[in-house]
Amino acid sequence: MISKLTEQDKRLSKQKLCDLFGVARSSYYYDIKTKPIDIEQVKLKALIHQIFNDSKQSAGARTIIAILANEYNIKLTRYLVTKLMKQMSLISRQLKSHKYKQCDEKHRTHDNILDHAFAPLPPNHVWTGDITNIRIKGGFCYLAVALDLYAQRIVGFSVSDSPDSVLTTRALIS
Repeated sequence: MISKLTEQDKRLSKQKLCDLFGVARSSYYYDIKTKPIDIEQVKLKALIHQIFNDSKQSAGARTIIAILANEYNIKLTRYLVTKLMKQMSLISRQLKSHKYKQCDEKHRTHDNILDHAFAPLPPNHVWTGDITNIRIKGGFCYLAVALDLYAQRIVGFSVSDSPDSVLTTRALIS
C-alpha cells in the first residue's frame, strides 16, 4: 500500500538525510540556490586569459600582475591571480634557454684554404662537417656529421650529449 507523503514527511526525510550524511540543512539549501554571476570577475578572467595568450602561454602570475598594473591600472595580489589562473587551468610554460659553457682557452683559427671552391675534382679530397643540437626530453643532444664534398654524401656521423672535440673526432673516424 503506497501512501502519499505529506509536506511534513518530506521535511523530515531531508532532515534525516542531512543528519545521516553529517551535512547541515542550511548547506543543503545553500547549494540549491542559484548564485549570481559576478560580471567584474568574468571581465577580469577574460583579461587575464587575453594577457596569458598574448604572451604565448609563458606569462606567470607576477608578469600578469605587472601588465595589469602598468597597462590597465588594475592592482591585484599575486595570490588572487594565481587562484584565477588555476580556476581557468592556465599554466605558465616557459622554454628554458640553453647556455653554452665557456671555454677555458681560446680556440685556434685556421686560414680559408677552400676559398669557396665547393666542387673538388677527386673524391675524398675535401671533407666538411657541421654540428647541430637536437632538443630531447632531458635537454639537448648533439649531432656531428662529416661530408665528402665531391660525392656529396655522409662519410661519418656521431651523437653525444656534449658538443666537444670527442664528438667531432668520432664523426671523422666512424
